[in-house]
Amino acid sequence: MTEKLWSPSKERIERSEMFKFYQVLKHKYSLSDKFSYDDLYQFSVKRPDNFWSELFTYFKIDFEGSLDHAYDDLGFSNYSWFKDVRLSFAKNLLNNGRPEQTALLEIHESLPTREISYDELRKNVSSLYHGLKNNFKEDDVLACYMPNTSHTIISMLAANALGGVFTSTSCDFGIEGVVDRFGQSRPKVLVAAAAYMYGGKTFDQLPKILEITRKVDSIEKVIIVDFLGLDISREDISHIPNAVLWSDLVAESDEGIEFKLRRFSDPLYIMYSSGTTGKPKCIVHGVGGTLLQHVKELGLHTDLNSEKNIFFFTTCGWMMWNWLVSSLYFGATLSLYEGSPAHPTFKDYISIISKYKINIFGTSPKYLKALEDSKTDLSDLDLSSLETILSTGAPLLAEQYDYVYDKFKKDILLASISGGTDILGCFFLGAPVMPVHRGELQVRGLGMNVACFNDQGQEVFKTEGELVCKSSFPSRPLYFLGDVSGEKIKDAYFNHFDGVWYHGDFINITERGSAIVLGRSDATLNPGGVRIGTAEIYRQTEGLDFLVDSICVGKQIDGDVEVVLFVKLQNGDELNSERIKIIKKAIKDNTTPRHVPRRIVSVTDIPYTRSGKKMELAVTRLINGKELTNLEAVANPECLEQYRAFVF
Repeated sequence: MTEKLWSPSKERIERSEMFKFYQVLKHKYSLSDKFSYDDLYQFSVKRPDNFWSELFTYFKIDFEGSLDHAYDDLGFSNYSWFKDVRLSFAKNLLNNGRPEQTALLEIHESLPTREISYDELRKNVSSLYHGLKNNFKEDDVLACYMPNTSHTIISMLAANALGGVFTSTSCDFGIEGVVDRFGQSRPKVLVAAAAYMYGGKTFDQLPKILEITRKVDSIEKVIIVDFLGLDISREDISHIPNAVLWSDLVAESDEGIEFKLRRFSDPLYIMYSSGTTGKPKCIVHGVGGTLLQHVKELGLHTDLNSEKNIFFFTTCGWMMWNWLVSSLYFGATLSLYEGSPAHPTFKDYISIISKYKINIFGTSPKYLKALEDSKTDLSDLDLSSLETILSTGAPLLAEQYDYVYDKFKKDILLASISGGTDILGCFFLGAPVMPVHRGELQVRGLGMNVACFNDQGQEVFKTEGELVCKSSFPSRPLYFLGDVSGEKIKDAYFNHFDGVWYHGDFINITERGSAIVLGRSDATLNPGGVRIGTAEIYRQTEGLDFLVDSICVGKQIDGDVEVVLFVKLQNGDELNSERIKIIKKAIKDNTTPRHVPRRIVSVTDIPYTRSGKKMELAVTRLINGKELTNLEAVANPECLEQYRAFVF
């Protein structure tokens, strides 16, 4: 039994939207008088038609049509949710905030903070809407090559209001990475920053934008955003075909917006897989499924409302940007951050919580580890407003739970959440009505019929297995671009186990219904036929003060797998025999002898994706003599060369 670190008070439970939602269902569907999360969860997966339809009503989602026909079937053969519903994603996000309420706090590492009210946001969206409407039609694609600023959100909302599709990538992607993505999604309009700043350095984007427009021939208009205030002139962008300045296109407008109503299953977003072994897959997500899933996750699981300020560090190249933007539905304040979370110091960034009275703070295990290693003192920060910390991007280690409750505050909901770009949402989330146990993800998401399967396709508890979802859900992807036959999407999710969604995570579901994520299935180690999740090894290496980071992979040797651990040491330290013994002992004492690496190798850096995930599959390919065909998803590709030397 793992240690319970936090429990909600009776008051917090009863003021939560999850508790209030249950009261509505209790009377209507004769549920147990005594509230329990398990009863609510079982209702949501056994009566999905009622559950998802009730979300529309409870949260007052704006739509036209009928909720009578929730789905055709719960299989995954085709997308069949709410065929009689039409709605506007943009209208739903813009219409609930009070005019004077702060919609966006635009925080930058070096620039003054800017506040944008809901009234101003609506006017800005209207201005871009009218600037685009003559040449941007239903199903046209608008792409952003932008930092995390208000301009990106305004662009998405204007495009959707016109019935268009939105896609984005972050400014740190190089030309090839952008072309690999936008070359497939075929945007008609490109919104791009003239420059961006990171870690105190300014990066000129105009040369990259020119090359992208030359290589992506679908682009008919380029809108250049000078958000750094560099006084970019029309002459400065005259060499870029069909380029205009944002300030020239977006004039103040009091005209209204005629929101284009879309079918529930019409496309909203084009997302991208990491693409480390080839061009990224283009994953298309729908208008209704995205809204409904995010309203559930933010409204019930995160307990977001119009009185709260949510702050999540993300770029426009990560699905958490799309997730965060949906917070507008609740009339909440979104705090956007652009820049490095370590510039000028870790303290400056984390002080945002205190300065702007953040209620919900989103982060990652990687950031929490860096914050802990920096020995930043949090004791003088006023964290009284902070109710919830969300962590995602990788499994949150048990020791990091200890760090949060020791250094942030005791009375806080720490929710490690897990899902992905594939579903544009989560399979496991937090719940303000449930306790937090050390090292565990609190609950399976409502409406998500999640299970753990063994290799024979049997459901198991309290043992390791594959994360699956046994029945369909509204935010499943509509399709992959270019996958006319549907074979690619079938191969990605539905061929491993017949008739269920295979997610590719190695997990353990506890008797409480909470979960432990052990790592990606494609990175799971299998020495001697015994499956080992890499997170089990990282839990041990994280506690060694002479290690900065590590990555664990499998090397194919004579039909078996050797576990190889690459470690990054503190500056100036060497990996000597004594330290190797310490590492092996820590792993053996706290796991099993099979977890102990056959080889431990010192490297200068550990490769990560741009969204902060360890690149275990990439390193596995390299040490097994295979090449990587696409490095644009790698945040630090310069470190990869040293791994090629370890083809033992």
